[in-house]
Amino acid sequence: MRRSRTSPLASARSPTQAGSGGGLLPARDLAVSWFLIVLIAVPAWVLTLGQARDMGVEPGTMGMALPLFLLLWVTMMAAMMLPSMAPVALTWVRGIGRQSSGGRRTVRTVEFVGGYLLVWTAFGLLAYGALAVTGGLVDGRPAAGRWIGAAAFLLAGLYQLGPLKNVCLRHCRDPMSQLVRYAGFRPWARDLRVGVHHGGYCVGCCAGLMVVLVPLGVMNVAAMAGLALVIFLEKLWSRGPLLSRAVGLVFLLLAVLAPFHDWLLPGLRASMPAMGGIRPLF
Repeated sequence: MRRSRTSPLASARSPTQAGSGGGLLPARDLAVSWFLIVLIAVPAWVLTLGQARDMGVEPGTMGMALPLFLLLWVTMMAAMMLPSMAPVALTWVRGIGRQSSGGRRTVRTVEFVGGYLLVWTAFGLLAYGALAVTGGLVDGRPAAGRWIGAAAFLLAGLYQLGPLKNVCLRHCRDPMSQLVRYAGFRPWARDLRVGVHHGGYCVGCCAGLMVVLVPLGVMNVAAMAGLALVIFLEKLWSRGPLLSRAVGLVFLLLAVLAPFHDWLLPGLRASMPAMGGIRPLF
């Protein structure tokens, strides 16, 4: 019987089994890894915040061409997602480092990271299309923003409470069982496929949260920070699933309120007239 090659995950696995929060690395390695995560995430946040300050919050794509939007989108995703996906990524990359060296190690690491970012880039294409459509609708009929916002919050709330969210969140909170099966993959492009696979689950876990950027504004700093915190807690906090459902209920409430409160829709309210003569609170 032919023996399969040892996967990076198997070689990097710590004696402590991963629970619903991680525990994929020894304590010392975990501390060093989090330090590296901060070194990467902080510049991503600085770039994102600087661009958001210059652009402000406006409907649609804010006049950005697709290449620029995707560049900003990937930077945003690195800032928002990196802390929550760090345990899995660092475990896999650590295993790559044990099995490979020099240029081969670099190539395999780039394949893994590239696969993850490829999935988020593809989702960015969908986000750009959605923002272009909603921006065009708001430009033509400003009052339509209320119903677009309500629909976005409704969709996000239903997704948060739906089965697909639960499946993806379960993977992201306890990924070891999924990653172990990669040991059976053929070596060709294994790291790329691992990155794509985990990126797909990450997108599935966060898709509903990303939808609310349509009414809140894709460059809304407060919204980005709040969503990043929710994503982090959903994946790594012991009560993450409960938080996920609570956020879903909040979104459903916002869907009911959105048509009557323009201040809930900063990403859709350019030139939006106040309903019934009532001025927005902000």
